[in-house]
Amino acid sequence: MFRKLALITMILCLSLPVFSQAAITTFKEPPFEFYKVSKGDTFWYIAQRYGLDFQQLMKLNPSVEPRNMQIGEVIRLKATASSTSSFEEQVAQLVNQERAKQGLRALTHRADIKNVAEKKAQDMINSNYFSHTSPNHGSPFDMLKTFGISYSSAGENIAKGQKTPQEVMNAWMNSPGHRQNILKPEYDAIGVGFYQGAWVQMFIKAR
Repeated sequence: MFRKLALITMILCLSLPVFSQAAITTFKEPPFEFYKVSKGDTFWYIAQRYGLDFQQLMKLNPSVEPRNMQIGEVIRLKATASSTSSFEEQVAQLVNQERAKQGLRALTHRADIKNVAEKKAQDMINSNYFSHTSPNHGSPFDMLKTFGISYSSAGENIAKGQKTPQEVMNAWMNSPGHRQNILKPEYDAIGVGFYQGAWVQMFIKAR
């Protein structure tokens, strides 16, 4: 399965698995902590597949709409799985680890930029698009300005469908354009957003 990544200059594609539920192997317990929603999935079916109580599964994922589960959305299968806010913080930490390897200063994970990144991730899911240009907010540069973020330069990485912070960071670091944003020496702050399988990194150099 090809993971979905984007920069402004890149052409994107995503391949998603389609399967017959009757042919799927069931498990006595989940072999992993997270699950990526596929076409036709429901909480009941996922619970049946992994030997879980579907009501408990819903409690583990209170922000997921049971009647409108999104393909590529990441849900928790175990109580030990990280929360969404923890996902965002982990991505910021992984960015700084990669920068440290190159002798670059750490980026500050700013709450105001994080708020914009979260809104961009939500917008991509709710408005059903995958692009740096939002039909509702315009470019990431427009969006930052709209939300009162002052900067001299900025950049954005987006991705969709990866299950964990490490998985999405691996994908970004293996893409030259995304890696360039992560390791750009001029940047001094970052905001990370995650929503229903959509990931956003916004970078700035403050004025």
